[in-house]
Amino acid sequence: MDIRKSNARTRDSSLPLTWVVYRMTLHKQTDRSCAVCQQSEWDAMELARPGYHLLVRGGIATEVEAELLARQTPTAKTET
Repeated sequence: MDIRKSNARTRDSSLPLTWVVYRMTLHKQTDRSCAVCQQSEWDAMELARPGYHLLVRGGIATEVEAELLARQTPTAKTET
């Protein structure tokens, strides 16, 4: 089995791999930069700390599309 192909899907191979773009909350910083991760990773982060980061968009088909969206999304300032 090709390891690269096995990593192309989540643990449950019946589910397609999707990506999300989210705004990171960084301790003691007012800027919120965008980041990209797999949907399963986002789900785990939300489960651990609901609402800590802000979802910009989920269900993105490719990592390339997610990265492009993250770069195009302006950095947001948090209220102090």
